[in-house]
Amino acid sequence: MDNLGVGFELMIVGMSTVFLILLIVIWGGKLLIKAVNKIAPEEVVAPRKGAAPAAAVDSSTMAILQQVVSQITGGKGHISSAKRI
Repeated sequence: MDNLGVGFELMIVGMSTVFLILLIVIWGGKLLIKAVNKIAPEEVVAPRKGAAPAAAVDSSTMAILQQVVSQITGGKGHISSAKRI
């Protein structure tokens, strides 16, 4: 019976240690994310001046898309517009 008590004690100590280490890793990760966002903020990309607007899809592709959406949704869905990206 003495070995059972030692086993439970080792289990509690081991699980507590793992829990604390995981908490330290989580807090360290959050701290690192905050520090990196403060030091190096995300770059804002300016839109290109010569960029052409997205072209609309042709009529045959639009018809195929409408058939697919109609088949998938059981006739309840429809496409109002589509454009290439």
